[in-house]
Amino acid sequence: MTDREPPRRRVPGPARPDRLAGRRRPGPGARPARRPGPPRPAAARGIRLGSPRPRLRLIGFALTLVMLVFVVRLLQVQAVDASAYAAKAQQNRYVVHTLAAQRGQITDRTGVALATSVDAYDITADPTLFTREQLKVGDAPEQAAALLAPILGKDQAELVHKLRPKDPKLRYVRLAARQTPQVWKQIKDLRTALAAKAETDSSTVNVLGGVLAEPSSKRVYPNGDLAAGILGWVNADGKGGGGIEQQLNDELAGEDGKIRYAQSGGLQVPTVGSTETPAVPGSDIELTIDRDIQWAAQDAIAQQVEKSEADRGYVIVQDTRTGEILAMANSPGFDPNDLTTADATAMGNAALQDAFEPGSTAKVMSMAAVLEENAATPQTHVVVPNRLHRGDRLFQDDIDHPTWYLTLNGVLAKSSNIGTILATGQLGRTQAEANRVLHKYLRAFGIGGYTGLGFPGETQGILAPPEQWSTSQQYTIPFGQGVSINAMQAASVYSTIANGGMRVEPTLVRGTKGPDGRFTPAPEPDRTRVVSEKTARTLARMLESVVDDEEGTGTKARIPGYRVAGKTGTANRVDPDTGRYRGYTSSFAGFAPADKPRVTVYCAIQNATKGSYFGGQICGPVYKQVMEFALKTLQVPPTGAGPAKLPVTFKP
Repeated sequence: MTDREPPRRRVPGPARPDRLAGRRRPGPGARPARRPGPPRPAAARGIRLGSPRPRLRLIGFALTLVMLVFVVRLLQVQAVDASAYAAKAQQNRYVVHTLAAQRGQITDRTGVALATSVDAYDITADPTLFTREQLKVGDAPEQAAALLAPILGKDQAELVHKLRPKDPKLRYVRLAARQTPQVWKQIKDLRTALAAKAETDSSTVNVLGGVLAEPSSKRVYPNGDLAAGILGWVNADGKGGGGIEQQLNDELAGEDGKIRYAQSGGLQVPTVGSTETPAVPGSDIELTIDRDIQWAAQDAIAQQVEKSEADRGYVIVQDTRTGEILAMANSPGFDPNDLTTADATAMGNAALQDAFEPGSTAKVMSMAAVLEENAATPQTHVVVPNRLHRGDRLFQDDIDHPTWYLTLNGVLAKSSNIGTILATGQLGRTQAEANRVLHKYLRAFGIGGYTGLGFPGETQGILAPPEQWSTSQQYTIPFGQGVSINAMQAASVYSTIANGGMRVEPTLVRGTKGPDGRFTPAPEPDRTRVVSEKTARTLARMLESVVDDEEGTGTKARIPGYRVAGKTGTANRVDPDTGRYRGYTSSFAGFAPADKPRVTVYCAIQNATKGSYFGGQICGPVYKQVMEFALKTLQVPPTGAGPAKLPVTFKP
């Protein structure tokens, strides 16, 4: 009944080895007991090392700071400034190049090119590729310039300056613009040869490795100086610098395009793609000029200017019915293909830009006013003394003569200044009234105003209002002194008479042909009635007497088989440098056939210093040469009718 457990019996376990080892009796095969060895020496005391924990903490702290900086920078780049960096990357990765538009052609009336564009290259360079760091030489710009200068025709020092710019980060310079493909090929061949030699010769450096080229175009004028005064030229920026090139630059230039693409190392990455806005080519301009007639006019005036040792001269050929200008020649001229050799004074269009006193060729307008106002007829008798006193001057003709008994037709045929003064004095009851009437007709003929061509630099001449005419001008303006015109205005006067008294504004442009190939004619020119057809026909017959009658001053302008109407002119010339009279303006104007007009020719020569200076003597032959060529070119047949033969003199 007890809750105590019964006592457990203690069972003896195996004896402990250390206690039994000494008592164990050795048996057969037993290991002998180990003998005790010598006592071991006491161990030496070791060096106690410091704890590594502080160093680990320091390294861990430094690494934490570094990682923190990276994290902050990463957040700034990818979160705070992400858009700015993306834009910058895009800017550096993508480049935009302009695609130059093809400039339109300028052609003559038959489609023959007078100005066109050919493929060319702008030679460029990356200055950073010429540094010592890149090529391991310090004079790479000098070496490259020495090779390029003779090819490009540039100054060597100028090329060195471009290849070693002040801005060390500059990566683009233009060494030469609009070079021919042959020039670029020569540079490429030289660059390739240098590169090949550099591979085998460590002392050779390819100093042209940074020279590149951009496609461009170059303006060329296939006929050299032909019609240069009309065409003008294109400047270094690719814009018209004069003439039609300047006047119609917007139509000729077209619209440039753009291309945007990814690049790496200066080369396009083809797999990324690109965006392109194509260039729109310029329009072609078709002029009214006939190349062959232009050549004939230019050749004739150049020969006469040289022969007369004159300052300059001009010839204009015009279609009397349409007002179209078939030729407008100047001498001296210039070659727009090479402006470096051009004389600056010859680079304009003197036929439109020179203002000069016309002299006796202006008398046809005075006679037109007299006839239209019924103040006289071709047979009206005019007694012409050797001298005539008017106002504050004593007037005379170009030669001394006894009293002439001339008809009004004879006054024009013999080009009498005194006779013209007497005839125009009949235009009003007073001189002031006569001045106003004459001024009205001069303005109607286009004097004192622009021709309507809109040509750059054109002069409108000088024609003062009649109330401002000086005492002498009242009497000199009727015979072409005291008033200034340009050559085109003078030609237009005679075309107006030839066209039955209807003035047609002169034109140089027939039309334009757009990039789509569609031709758009130029607007019709303005037409103004100046005198009646009857007056114009009468004047044409009177002008025949100047050429056909032996008493006339224009006999050197006769053309076998054709009836020719014309008028000579010899005027005192105002020296543009001094503003004083020096030398003469010699001229001849007329049209043919006189009874059925098709062509007007006007010629003027300034300051002839060798031989004759009379208009009939030096401009009459030019008129004949050019008119004959024009009539043949246009296939104008003779009318077959005889000359008018109006009387020149009368017996008192």
